[in-house]
Amino acid sequence: MSAAAAASTLPTLQDALALGLTADEYELVCEKQDGPPNVLELAMYSLLWSEHCAYKHSKKLLRTLPTEGRYVVLGPGENAGAVDVGGGLACAFKVESHNHPSAVEPFQGAATGVGGILRDIFAIGARPIAVLDSLRFGEPAGESGTRTRYLLDGAVSGIGHYGNSIGVPTVGGEVYFEGPYEHNCLVNAMALGLAERARLVRSAAAGEGNVLVLFGASTGRDGIGGASVLASAELAVGDTSAGSDSDKRPTVQVGDPFEEKKLLECSLELLQRDLLVSLQDLGAAGLTSSAAEMASKGEVGIEIDVERVPLREADMEPFEVMVSESQERMLCVVEPGNVDAVLALCEKWEVGGAAIGSVTDSGRVRVVAGGVQVGDMPVRALVDDCPLYDLSPQKPAQPVYPAPAATLAAQATIEQTLLALLGCPNIASRRPLFEQYDAIVQSRTVRRPEQADAAVLALADGSALAVSIDCNGRRVAADPYRGTVETVLECAANLACVGAEPLGTTNNLNFGNPEKPHIAWQLAEAVRGLGDACRALAAPIVGGNVSLYNEGATGPIYPTPVIGMVGRLPDAHAAGNLGFAREGEEIALVGPFDPSADASELAKLRGEQLPDGLAEVDVAAVRGAHVAILEAVRAGAISSAHDIAEGGLAIALAECCLAGGIGARVALGEEFWQATARAAPRLRALSPAGERVTAALFGEGPGGFVVSGPSAALGELGERATVRRLGRVGGDALTIGGDDQLSLAISLQELALAHASLEELFS
Repeated sequence: MSAAAAASTLPTLQDALALGLTADEYELVCEKQDGPPNVLELAMYSLLWSEHCAYKHSKKLLRTLPTEGRYVVLGPGENAGAVDVGGGLACAFKVESHNHPSAVEPFQGAATGVGGILRDIFAIGARPIAVLDSLRFGEPAGESGTRTRYLLDGAVSGIGHYGNSIGVPTVGGEVYFEGPYEHNCLVNAMALGLAERARLVRSAAAGEGNVLVLFGASTGRDGIGGASVLASAELAVGDTSAGSDSDKRPTVQVGDPFEEKKLLECSLELLQRDLLVSLQDLGAAGLTSSAAEMASKGEVGIEIDVERVPLREADMEPFEVMVSESQERMLCVVEPGNVDAVLALCEKWEVGGAAIGSVTDSGRVRVVAGGVQVGDMPVRALVDDCPLYDLSPQKPAQPVYPAPAATLAAQATIEQTLLALLGCPNIASRRPLFEQYDAIVQSRTVRRPEQADAAVLALADGSALAVSIDCNGRRVAADPYRGTVETVLECAANLACVGAEPLGTTNNLNFGNPEKPHIAWQLAEAVRGLGDACRALAAPIVGGNVSLYNEGATGPIYPTPVIGMVGRLPDAHAAGNLGFAREGEEIALVGPFDPSADASELAKLRGEQLPDGLAEVDVAAVRGAHVAILEAVRAGAISSAHDIAEGGLAIALAECCLAGGIGARVALGEEFWQATARAAPRLRALSPAGERVTAALFGEGPGGFVVSGPSAALGELGERATVRRLGRVGGDALTIGGDDQLSLAISLQELALAHASLEELFS
């Protein structure tokens, strides 16, 4: 079809519906355009008005989140947020999802997710220094096992391929296996970067007559429609074979980390030499979103000639050029006198570059093909006037998720329970995953996976950054508000264990279809919890992402508000470890830990239905414990610190033993129960005694830490937080004793064997 024909062809309402717009939205587009849009215009509206780009079901909620704070340099609205880390430096960070592409093509979906989040970092002038990932899959055993292993292997390989090839370490992450993710896996990627604070660049286009330069890879047909076809609709679920949803594979982008490495270096040198007015990466919706959003932020117009765009496929239609999501591309605004220098630098880095348009004062996005106009749209209509929808939240009257199949006998002994939990997919060692990632490239990694609760990255002045990413979707499903509060507290607890104070937070809100009242309720409650927790911790939101419509024929995913948090510690050498370190040192449980079996990993193994709500959290008391722990770590007063999470106290003890290669002798004697009576009223009220012991060992809840250190240091810690002494480090086994109800001894060898259960998934 010629450019002139494309410009004159008018699609129908049915075409608009097929692209994801509603009938009312199509009518509004016609109103904004003073008539029906043509093919290109409709394609651009469908993408920029998609859920993925417009956040039309979540933007009103996101406006309630705290976004300002002492350390915030850049907040939401830029490619990435940034916080001040001292010494004139800023840390840029963000988390984003690539869920639906990864469910269709896991290797490329995950790989291009990493590539996209890295571009967000260097688009504001920061050099990427680390990647983390947050992954969710169905159960690895049973009927879903084949598909789960296919998706897991592909996603992990894709993350490793891209990060390892580009030379950015993957320093941490998490993975959960739950039935509700079987048909809709989650692949969230987080990245961090460093920049001189004074040299951070924004994305707003400016300066009438300035030139638009597109540089990086050539444009092809890969990724066309990804933001609307994949990211803003539920996945169809037919068969569960590896090839399911294969008709959507053309909308999945294909990445090249070596091309991105050149693009990264080229971008940073262009910025270092002050050759750019503004810079924007091309992600979802490609040129459409990057150009329109740059124009909107700068309150200007933009004109693009699609015939100037370097192509790698012949005969691409104008609309295909504008909506292609081909990877490894950047769009910049350049003063006319600097265009030759910009293109010369692109040539130096062997990166393609071309002047494709200009900044205007029209307030419109005008697309031409040679001398023929093929599209003309108001910037405000494209970017700012998408209708925002009010949710209709309603708490469900019946359980949304079925009870899991029981895998642990009700009469299982304490020893059998501990080993079953230690080897279950959500607790077992992640070593088979992270060994596929390079965690130490760039030589700044101080603490890597399974050495500490948070990754630690050294800075040049001797201080360090700490970063954690987390979410327990099962607990959020039980109580979206309190479960989200717990997730934020968990991230902060991880930072505290290495001695870091939170500076800022990013998030990726993964939910089902928000047009359904029960999903709207989950989303609204989770955002409320996120805001309250971040305000309480003085850890504001600096950016993030929303991924909705994560469900299929079998129902929605667990609500999964993934939280990423960055903190700072003054001395990298003082960063904490999770493993027990010295024979004879005392072990203690620190903090207002009041565990319950409700919504715990133990409850899952027992096949129990999710409860209707979680216990209220005393956020101030938990925060007080965080401060006490991080100060003790910074002072070198304690040898190890590990927060209690999935599996409860007994699993935390086992993990400390395995990480340190040394055993522990623990007694839940009278002193422990007396201290518990003051600190854990729910635990105190339990009867019979066996139930109380089970909850104490395997119950979950926020606020607890297992620490080890000299007796005097634990005494001093007890002046600032609740301390329950448990026993001493030593031996080659984990021994837990108490009354007649409790007596076990499991060797480190047995613990390690159980903990290595995921190895078979990668054999």
